[in-house]
Amino acid sequence: MGRRAGLWHGDVGASAREAVRSDPPDLLLTTPESIEAMLISRKTDHAFLFRNLRAVVVDEIHAFAGDDRGWHLVAVAERLQRLAGRELQRIGLSATVGNPEEILAWVSPTTTAPRTVVMASGEVRSPEITLDWVGNLANAATVIARLHRGEKRLVFVDSRARSEELAVALRDRNVTTYVSHGSLGREERRAAEEAFAGSRDCVIVATSTLELGIDVGDLDRVIQIDAPATVASFLQRLGRTGRRGDAPSNMLFLATREDAFLRATGLLRCWADGFVEPLEPAPLPLHLAVQQLLALVLQERGVGRHTWPEWLGRPFVLGPEVEAAVEGLTTHLLARDFLFQDGGILGIGDQGRKVFGFRNFLELMAVFSEPPMLKVLAGRTEIGQIPSQLLSLEAPDGHIVLLAGRNWAVRQVDWQRGVVQVEPTDERGRARWIGDGRALSRELCQGIRRVLGGEEVEGTVLSRRAGEKLDQLRARFSWIRPEDGSVVVTEADGQTHWWTFAGMHANLWLAGSLGRFVDQASPGDLEIRLDPAADPDELAAALRALRPSTLTLGAKVAAGAVERLKFAEALPESAAERVVVRRMRDDAAVQAVVEGGVRVVRG
Repeated sequence: MGRRAGLWHGDVGASAREAVRSDPPDLLLTTPESIEAMLISRKTDHAFLFRNLRAVVVDEIHAFAGDDRGWHLVAVAERLQRLAGRELQRIGLSATVGNPEEILAWVSPTTTAPRTVVMASGEVRSPEITLDWVGNLANAATVIARLHRGEKRLVFVDSRARSEELAVALRDRNVTTYVSHGSLGREERRAAEEAFAGSRDCVIVATSTLELGIDVGDLDRVIQIDAPATVASFLQRLGRTGRRGDAPSNMLFLATREDAFLRATGLLRCWADGFVEPLEPAPLPLHLAVQQLLALVLQERGVGRHTWPEWLGRPFVLGPEVEAAVEGLTTHLLARDFLFQDGGILGIGDQGRKVFGFRNFLELMAVFSEPPMLKVLAGRTEIGQIPSQLLSLEAPDGHIVLLAGRNWAVRQVDWQRGVVQVEPTDERGRARWIGDGRALSRELCQGIRRVLGGEEVEGTVLSRRAGEKLDQLRARFSWIRPEDGSVVVTEADGQTHWWTFAGMHANLWLAGSLGRFVDQASPGDLEIRLDPAADPDELAAALRALRPSTLTLGAKVAAGAVERLKFAEALPESAAERVVVRRMRDDAAVQAVVEGGVRVVRG
């Protein structure tokens, strides 16, 4: 097309970067973190490099919009616009956004030009979706080895440990198998992906590293071990097939656990309804305001104390609530010596250099906090993953979790490494959920409820084993009625559970706000365990009286959970805790439970 393209990311060498600086290409493929590095680097002439910038194109925008990388992206784009001296066209690309109008407004908050959502046209063939119940990973390996021989298969799993376990099992069954996950070195992962791309009769086992657009050649099959936590993730993985001619996209779900089987049915029920999760930018990015201020001081070699927010546009791209906190945050940074002031101009203080100055302020360039999950280890054996929110509240008697079908006592949480050390216990698990590392949405949990209540999973073929498993689960949940709100069930053994099907975030707030009824529970996605002495009628009355202003978590947020927030050390402690707590809220789901009422089932 006659255009020159350049590349700039963490693996690009110094000579290639210097070529970009000296002779900017027509198109530059890069990341927000690399742009930040350019902006704060003394080697880069910003005015020269970005003088002809006209547009910012964001591929796979859904991968940014829901977390802090998205806030960083829009902030950096706004700074580029100021450097370019013109309004930049902003283009977002995605196949899995449920609320495109809102995301368009979010990515272009200061744009005065007309905004347009362009939907792809053309007929799309119905995908081929199958759900099977296999019961364990060894059986899954046997099914994969026997099916689709001669074809190229991409298998998604939920953890690095399980990807290695499955790869060993497949190789034992004489299947040519490659692996791709985040624990592999970049070169090792790339070599595996290139070898897979050039092969035919083979399997590559991957975590979400291959969910986005890495090219591994033409795929014949996508296989999902258990199920992802969102419809959007399912669609992204499904889209890796069906790219050749008239071949439909396809996915085979192989469920190894009951909770994962239920998650798959709920997800597929939501997908059949046409539901895709609306993307919501992570609320209250106070820590991003701190990061942007420090980065701007480095970029401009000093900025005005009261004028620096102008770099982040009008309206302020991080939102009005963050803008209102800017003066207080700046004062805190000055008081803590992260910044100093000279004649109204801000510079990096001694504490700022001590905390963030390592390797030319490398920490300031990457804004994403640790993923919202914790790896659970018994000794050196990885048991699985749990949502970080599950342990974010202090528990004087310690946390007991139910994972991989066993009860585990939490002995230590290393928040910085994201690792939980556990040991087996006979005490009944107080933490119960149905996700793998991510809290489920109310919509997906309601999809599970609907399937358990008798609705079919339209558009999906259930194997004979899957059909039998679903019948068993429906018999176990025979008390579900279509008109139900939430249901309190007292089982034959005396255990009482409040089945909300509201998602873990909502259940955390419900359990905290109605703590006198709750059995010291760390609630899960579907239910809250109640104190055996709790009166369901009193619970129903207390639920009706709940208001958003009266919601509470009922416990102090663990210090480690706050410290895990990126740049928390530069925030007032109360501000960092506000960010963590706000991001655990789901007021709409709580309100749905309140409005739905409670039905009581005994025995």
